[in-house]
Amino acid sequence: MFSLTIRRHFMIAHSLPREAFGPAQGLHGATFVAEVSFRRRALNEDAIVLDIGAAGTIIEEVLAGLNYRNLDEHPDFQGKLSTTEALAEYIAQKVDAQIKDSEDGRELAGIDVTLRENPDAWATYSLDLTA
Repeated sequence: MFSLTIRRHFMIAHSLPREAFGPAQGLHGATFVAEVSFRRRALNEDAIVLDIGAAGTIIEEVLAGLNYRNLDEHPDFQGKLSTTEALAEYIAQKVDAQIKDSEDGRELAGIDVTLRENPDAWATYSLDLTA
């Protein structure tokens, strides 16, 4: 299995209004480092997983819809908790929606999104795709 990983960062504001989240129940900001990995069983005819520039553009477009936004007011998160894990899943699904109709996108085996809140804490969501 081959993979290509692209890293970008984005900043959000949100609240997590449940007792389990302690002080994070109130509105607060977070800066995430997003690592999006594209998995493929075999390299394409150019001996790559995916064009790095194209992958970076897709990720930037997806993150632009989140960057500097208050997720409490974001229509895609109405009535939902915007935990790190939920954000990772959301990003994976949005990236998949943008790439799935491309030739290389149809050959992907999966997309993994890791969101790092700090050097010691992160969450990952793995979206397995069928070719």
